[in-house]
Amino acid sequence: MIRQIFKKKKHDPESKIGKLLEKYKIPREYFSINRRSVSRGVLVGLFWGFIPMPMQMLAVIMTTPFIRFNVPIAISMVWLSNPFTMPEMYYMEYKTGNLLLGRPGLEHVELSLDWFSKHWSDIVVPLYVGTAFYSIVVSYCIYLLINWLWVRSVRKEKHRKEQERRERLRLKNTEES
Repeated sequence: MIRQIFKKKKHDPESKIGKLLEKYKIPREYFSINRRSVSRGVLVGLFWGFIPMPMQMLAVIMTTPFIRFNVPIAISMVWLSNPFTMPEMYYMEYKTGNLLLGRPGLEHVELSLDWFSKHWSDIVVPLYVGTAFYSIVVSYCIYLLINWLWVRSVRKEKHRKEQERRERLRLKNTEES
């Protein structure tokens, strides 16, 4: 299933994207749609998406010389942390950081700059411990899940084609009899 979705999205060299890649000499691996490229794109995008920092998309682009992955997928994964989801994500990371550090955490949170400036030292360490957990552990688990789903999809497709082939052979044999 997952493979079928991406299989339809292959780029034609004569399309606009194909011409853009050729014009600017962008490696095709950055747009390739295969198990490794897609799962690595999800991994890189989620890794940077969980980190509370500005310009996460730029961080994805700066990762490209070190790891080959599908860049559009990575950039779309970064956008899971958007202005609507950031407060919940960072609060979840803060709570997870406190849990991992064995700290009780702050009780009465106020959404004001004055409150945050007074409690910044109590927030920053648990936030980044939780961020490290989600950035490394959770994004890697999702990477493994995408790989597993892709392999499972390929196996299902092969099994289905084998079943169809057997059925055709069976029908052919019954017609000949």
